[in-house]
Amino acid sequence: MGNAIMEKENKKKGQVMNIINKLSVVISVYNEEAVLDKMYQAVVPVVESLPCEYELLFVNDGSKDASPAILDRLAMESEKVKVIHFSRNYGHEAAMIAGIDYSTGDGVICMDADLQHPVECIPQILDAFHQGYEVVSMVRMSNKSAGLFKNITSKLFYKILNGISETHFEENASDFFAVTKRPAEVLRKHFRESSRFLRAYVQSIGFRKTTIEYTAGERAGGRSKYSLRNLFRFSVKAMISYSDLPLKIASLCGTSAGIASVLLIIYSIYMKIHVGAPGGYTTIIVVICFMFTVLFFLLGIIGEYLSVILGEIRRRPIYLVRDTVNLEKEQEKENEYI
Repeated sequence: MGNAIMEKENKKKGQVMNIINKLSVVISVYNEEAVLDKMYQAVVPVVESLPCEYELLFVNDGSKDASPAILDRLAMESEKVKVIHFSRNYGHEAAMIAGIDYSTGDGVICMDADLQHPVECIPQILDAFHQGYEVVSMVRMSNKSAGLFKNITSKLFYKILNGISETHFEENASDFFAVTKRPAEVLRKHFRESSRFLRAYVQSIGFRKTTIEYTAGERAGGRSKYSLRNLFRFSVKAMISYSDLPLKIASLCGTSAGIASVLLIIYSIYMKIHVGAPGGYTTIIVVICFMFTVLFFLLGIIGEYLSVILGEIRRRPIYLVRDTVNLEKEQEKENEYI
């Protein structure tokens, strides 16, 4: 009855209501034995209160602690808990893609297991779906566990990405997001790159989208799995995936080096005529060092792009599944190697 009333109101406003009969909550897990029970106890009361069916889809990204055993126990206690065990660690992005691949709901919410993505936002996301939105980006307003350095570098990353990309990305948009069935199908079929930036895919595929602001809570246990090195590598891949401007820097640097060379030639001729000798040893060394620095910098950029191209040519699977729990047999066969 409530859905019918809301549908009539949305039609009056020119909006199409999304009917969510089943909600899939995808939770990526990597060495989270300290928080899994807390996460489960926090999320179950929230999804139980929703006016729709639900499934909790945990993706074990090759955890080496007791996480697999905990997930199997939770799945035995409830058939609504479904588990995907990867054959090894493939990364957070692959885990979220796998969750979307295996989800069967009319709406899909992706979140982390550490409770920094507040489960209290799930009803807000469902309301956004009912209002006709098909893509919901969760924008982090503050992060209680992140230091000053991480907050500054996060803002700087989005500033640079928006500066070099034709697509505008919401600053501080996180891996906490939600999509309805149509965008989820697009992600399953068409966005299968080896080098992935899933939160950017979600923001760039179109459809009717909105944002919801949230405050990231303290980690319920354990520690962050992203080191500074991993964050740097992730940032580089994200920029390469959504911009070819770094490649164009080669042309700009070549032009600048050409102009500098012409000026140096003019300077050398002037010194030869008026002083009797060209520029000295220091000038030559400085120019050589500068030119080689530019050259190797450009080769590094080209190498990064070639690495991405090579990964796509190989067409290796994004992930391999070792085992699943509480999933339908047909679904297991369909998604076994992706």
